Amino acid sequence: MLRIGGLEKSSLLDYPDKISTVIFLYGCNLRCRYCHNPELVTQPFRKEVSYTEKEVLDFLRSRIGKVDGVVITGGEPLIQRNIEGFIRKIKKLGLLVKLDTNGFFPNMLSKLIKNDLIDYISMDVKYSEEEYLKYTGNISKVKRSIKMIMDSGIDYEFRTTYINDLHTKTSAEGIGKLIKGAKRYYIQNFRPGKCIDENLNIDNSFLEKELKVFKRIIKKYIKNVYIR
Repeated sequence: MLRIGGLEKSSLLDYPDKISTVIFLYGCNLRCRYCHNPELVTQPFRKEVSYTEKEVLDFLRSRIGKVDGVVITGGEPLIQRNIEGFIRKIKKLGLLVKLDTNGFFPNMLSKLIKNDLIDYISMDVKYSEEEYLKYTGNISKVKRSIKMIMDSGIDYEFRTTYINDLHTKTSAEGIGKLIKGAKRYYIQNFRPGKCIDENLNIDNSFLEKELKVFKRIIKKYIKNVYIR
């Protein structure tokens, strides 16, 4: 059974140039300190505030003509084994599908791409290669996903949330090398609020001038780099 932990009925921000409904799937293989959705990652799944697949699909039918597509996010959506069938049902409604992923499930990602079930991919590139090995112990799956996305012909973006005390200029250099030649890349500043590590605060955000330094570093490897 697909575990759906939340639903944002209408968004102008989550799918570039589209009006979308955002579906939040429960569960993740990572425990990033700065994750803003702890209820989907570290807290128990609450069935009483969740949605069934039928409820979401019925809602989407009611929104046909009012939204352009759906954003499937999390947590990490690809951790759920039944996601392919769910996306097929969404596509049958004539809606576009944007997928947010952390890149740790290249086999499922490959399946969705090959079956033409994804219209836009947004992948979080969290660290440099060395930092991935330090914090997660794995880089091969992430590299496979990056290459797959860049070779897919599907519209995409890479993005990183930068945390002061975690990311450095060396991080930015390494991230640039990891996704060299990518179509577009977004630098996202950490914004304090609800997150897994309750001790994170405004001091963990970067100044605008510091983000611009990261941008200059990464533009050596990627033409289209943006701060948001």
